[in-house]
Amino acid sequence: MKRTFSFVVMVLFLFASLVACSSSESGSSKGENGEDIVEINFFHRWPNEPRKSFYDQKIKEYMEANPNVKINVDAVLNDSYKEKIRVLVSSDNLPHVFSSWSNSFAENLVSSNRIMDLNSLLEEDKEWSGNIIESQFEGFTFDDVTYGVPFTIDGKVFFYNKEIFEKHNLQAPSSYDEFIKVLDSLQAAGYDTPLVEGLTNAWAISHYMGTIFQRVLDPGVTAVDYNAKTGEFTDPGYIKGLEIFEELTSYMGDISTAIDHETARNMFGNGEIPIVYMQFAEIKLVENIGGVDFGFFNFPAVAGGKGDPDALTGAPEGWMLSKDAPKEAVDFLKFLTSKETAYEFTKTDGQLNAIKGGVDEGNTSPASFEAYEIVLSASSPAPWFDNAVNINIADIFMRGGQSLATGQTTPQDIMKDVQERAARLKNE
Repeated sequence: MKRTFSFVVMVLFLFASLVACSSSESGSSKGENGEDIVEINFFHRWPNEPRKSFYDQKIKEYMEANPNVKINVDAVLNDSYKEKIRVLVSSDNLPHVFSSWSNSFAENLVSSNRIMDLNSLLEEDKEWSGNIIESQFEGFTFDDVTYGVPFTIDGKVFFYNKEIFEKHNLQAPSSYDEFIKVLDSLQAAGYDTPLVEGLTNAWAISHYMGTIFQRVLDPGVTAVDYNAKTGEFTDPGYIKGLEIFEELTSYMGDISTAIDHETARNMFGNGEIPIVYMQFAEIKLVENIGGVDFGFFNFPAVAGGKGDPDALTGAPEGWMLSKDAPKEAVDFLKFLTSKETAYEFTKTDGQLNAIKGGVDEGNTSPASFEAYEIVLSASSPAPWFDNAVNINIADIFMRGGQSLATGQTTPQDIMKDVQERAARLKNE
């Protein structure tokens, strides 16, 4: 009886949550003076600070400037957001304005035919769209149609402790072989775990694997394999990539299999470990700890690798509109991606943005501004692996990576499972 009651409560909660976000048609109500009020449903994935307060303030500012608009906001964290937006987009209950990852995540939403085509909007208002960094639209564009407006930009690199490197006469490596020599030197200097990662977070493993595969494999191979309808994953480069990941985990020690990424970041920020693989979005978090002077280096080139050694892993996030969103939602989207909003966002949150003039030395630290220049100078962006491939394939790699780090599986076993799952996907 208790189990039945709990199930009913869960179903009712989900139904209420979906109704709260429902927006296939814009709502309307009457104001105090009888005027029509347009209601916009706004959904994002930042219920925590400082972004929650930032967007709450932006909503307040927009409604004060547009008294005929009421904005209803909902926010949930990452994994819950992914699940909820997938339910909403499949049930005609998509919010008018909502945040989205790029690449395959965005493409899956687009396949619902419920997302607004933005080509005309971007073309008609060049004063607005011309202020968005052109290269960042790629992850939201499919078959020459753009469905999302990029807002945040990011990159994944190795952060290293400058003081430790200088003390032991080490330089940031430019090749993978040099990287291994640096790790060996640090171990010889007494750092048993010179490289640490929170391997309990599967996504952190996917970031490693995606970058390694990008360095090792021919882009023509990954273009075929990352498509669920054509993927086979038979290239021997995947085995080599998994062997590289396995080798790197040998420098991470047992601690890495027991902690999350946040713990690894805090260890680095407190000066306890020399190197950690992190996103530029984490710079402010490390600076807030205040215990280390740090620099960056991209994942080094792999000898014999067929990918672009200067590509930078890290895709933008942005905003999408439901297909039937009212013109007031379009205007709110432009407000969210204005230079003024972008500039204040980066100053408040620390994360870089895709708006021209939205980042400078006045609203960032020296480290963040250096990161911004690295993003802009990268030869090409490489998407997050768990957004680039089918989630079932990504899951095998991520779980396999955890087992690989503890010696419970082999690269060959992982690829056997991947190939079997890819074959099934092709027939679904």
